[in-house]
Amino acid sequence: MLDSTLAQQLRTHLEKITDPIRLVATLDDSAKSLELHSLLEEIAAMSPQISYEQPEPPSSDNARVPSFRIERVADATVAVTFAGIPLGHEFTSLVLALLQVGGYPPKFDDKVIEQIKALDGDYVFETFFSLSCQNCPDVVQALNAMSVLNPRIQHTAIDGALFQDEVERREVMSVPTIFLNGEKFDQGRMTVEQIVVKLDTGASERAAAEINAKDPVDTLIVGGGPAGAAAAVYLARKGVDTAMAVERFGGQVVDTMGIENLISVPYTEGPKLAAALEQNVKEHDVDVMTLQRASSIEADETTGLKTVQLESGASLQAKTVIVSTGARWRKLNVPGEEQYANKGVAYCPHCDGPLFKGKRVAVVGGGNSGVEAAIDLAQITSHVTVIEFSDKLIADEVLQTKLRSLPNVTIILNAATTEVLGDGSKVTGLVYDDRSDGTSHTVELEGIFVQIGLLPNTEWLAGSVKLSERGEVVITDRGETSMPGVFAAGDCTTVPYKQIVIALGAGSTAALSAFDYLIRS
Repeated sequence: MLDSTLAQQLRTHLEKITDPIRLVATLDDSAKSLELHSLLEEIAAMSPQISYEQPEPPSSDNARVPSFRIERVADATVAVTFAGIPLGHEFTSLVLALLQVGGYPPKFDDKVIEQIKALDGDYVFETFFSLSCQNCPDVVQALNAMSVLNPRIQHTAIDGALFQDEVERREVMSVPTIFLNGEKFDQGRMTVEQIVVKLDTGASERAAAEINAKDPVDTLIVGGGPAGAAAAVYLARKGVDTAMAVERFGGQVVDTMGIENLISVPYTEGPKLAAALEQNVKEHDVDVMTLQRASSIEADETTGLKTVQLESGASLQAKTVIVSTGARWRKLNVPGEEQYANKGVAYCPHCDGPLFKGKRVAVVGGGNSGVEAAIDLAQITSHVTVIEFSDKLIADEVLQTKLRSLPNVTIILNAATTEVLGDGSKVTGLVYDDRSDGTSHTVELEGIFVQIGLLPNTEWLAGSVKLSERGEVVITDRGETSMPGVFAAGDCTTVPYKQIVIALGAGSTAALSAFDYLIRS
């Protein structure tokens, strides 16, 4: 099943296994079961440390088929389970599961590992993923590793596209969706730190206390996207005492599928780039504080120190601050949107599209992202309705031509979305007003993908630094804001083009400006 290059890479990785493991499959005579059987046979043949037992027949009508369990021979409680065939974006999850069950230690901070081992309780996790979702592997890999570190944690990763009946029954409308002991635990991308904090209720308070005990630094960077990472590397290389308050490394980059315009890198994907940014920062002397979101900033005119208050209740002080909080998906802000978020209202067509196979969906937004989403969704859904506020699509002409050639796409222009309809548990339709005559119309459907641009994450700065009408931080060509000693970079600013390569440059500019400010004052 694996091409020669991938097979050789896997064979090399499997040499790291120190504890023998076995693969135990539950299969039937379906095509997918035969496909999984072939994959497991191929993997077992790559290493003498791996055995593949005869497939087990389904133990009950509710058994997930095809599925398989990776377990340590010496201790079968050390195990992870996949329901489906973890290729695509989940192939890395499969490789890591094989290695970690086989004795290769997860690469977590020592503090996080101790937290996981100390969790007191029995936790049975299930994660629904799709092979096209680039956020899902983070969750799958985190929970797999946790189940290896703590025998009281169990985890099954489930390919929602292969288990549509269960997806419908359990009302899984977006991926990743995590269940804990049969109840919904969370949705969306989560790091291992976020999962542990949610289980260990005292973790946030301990982290806040540690942050409050820190001394002031030369430069505090708020945000961990490309701009923030670039700023951190530049400052650390100059020997500046630097700290970062980061909600998640990568920011919007993590939600980006293919990246083909990062000069010198022909192609990469968002999560890979985000991981590379994080690794690059950690190679330098930077104090990184994760899961932290800023709530306000103020300056002390006497000392010159800036104080950044965090939502966790902690605060940090610095001589200079670089704001790089990026942006987020813009929402419709209409009745029903919040109620049905992740219940039919989605923002990532690559992640959640497979869950709407054969169903009717709408894409709100006629720019490049909206039209690209509609083209992708038309391949798997029964019908796509594109709803655009303007009287014409604004996507590139080549994308419009492709969109109009698809037989299962309807384009509605000059339409203002006014309401999301649902039955209490899932989306059933969308209401829009025809802006030309004011009439109201209803579109019956099962999914709505919102693609109407970005909103800067700057609410916490209101009243402190000058913001534009769009809420962007107003900056000079040196990245300076209206507050002396505070700089900003990236998508949260008035920089005219929101691009990764521009954010990297802007972060570097802000860092050099902060350094210049420090040496002059």
